[in-house]
Amino acid sequence: MALEALIRRIGIIGTGRVARALALGFSRHAPVTMWGRSPDKFAAIEGVEAAETCAILAARSDVIAVCVSDDAIATVVDELARTGAFSHAPLVFHVSGRSGTALLAPLRDKGALTASIHPAMTFTGDPAQEVRRMTGARFAITAADSQAGAKAQEIVAMLGGVAVPIAEEHRTLYHAALSHAANHLVTLIAGASDALRAAGIGDPGALLSPLVQASLDNSLIGGFSALSGPLLRGDADTVRGHIAALASACPAVLPAYRAMALATLDELERQGAMPQDALREDLSR
Repeated sequence: MALEALIRRIGIIGTGRVARALALGFSRHAPVTMWGRSPDKFAAIEGVEAAETCAILAARSDVIAVCVSDDAIATVVDELARTGAFSHAPLVFHVSGRSGTALLAPLRDKGALTASIHPAMTFTGDPAQEVRRMTGARFAITAADSQAGAKAQEIVAMLGGVAVPIAEEHRTLYHAALSHAANHLVTLIAGASDALRAAGIGDPGALLSPLVQASLDNSLIGGFSALSGPLLRGDADTVRGHIAALASACPAVLPAYRAMALATLDELERQGAMPQDALREDLSR
């Protein structure tokens, strides 16, 4: 029998962006109860009730999602463990990217099934849009045992997502990869936009969008083989010109430009390109 058919109620601890998106997504399949410091934030979500205490939520729920900041998970777990409300062996999961199931050990000791289910997407505070984006999105799953893993996969399926298993010992590496891609991309685009404004471009986003989207699509398909531009060609004069222009008009962008260019040279050499010692020296100054 599918997990969805066995769920009486899903409990969500937290009231932030991820909590509200999950509440809306789950409410289409089962009653949802939320508990957190800001109940007004989820009052508008249809089908969601507020729990007076963490203990009440735990006692009523077959699935409990801990949707709080990374540093607050341990505190919530301790509070849940003190409720003693796990005779019905609920599935308890958190949504942190960096952590696996070790944080949930006190709940497993009380009889709960435990897992980490991390949606590999960004949340901006628009639950309806984010529920749509969950369809087809990847969710990284780390489970304490096979039974918890099977239930975690069914939870992901309820949201329309695709489960991707991640070993406990690889959680930090997994999260570093996601942060490197998503967070540093924001820094990269912000810096490029600043440089374009300094060059007199009024709408940097419109100019960058087709170029960056094509580069992103090509790199997701072809990896590093999608690289183009002066570093691939070994065009040292062009790169020196870039360095001089940025140093003059947009010096705050220059450190990131240097770092990314050096990283690109490193990868080119790993893939067999001839070393560009003079270019590397220019970039390292």
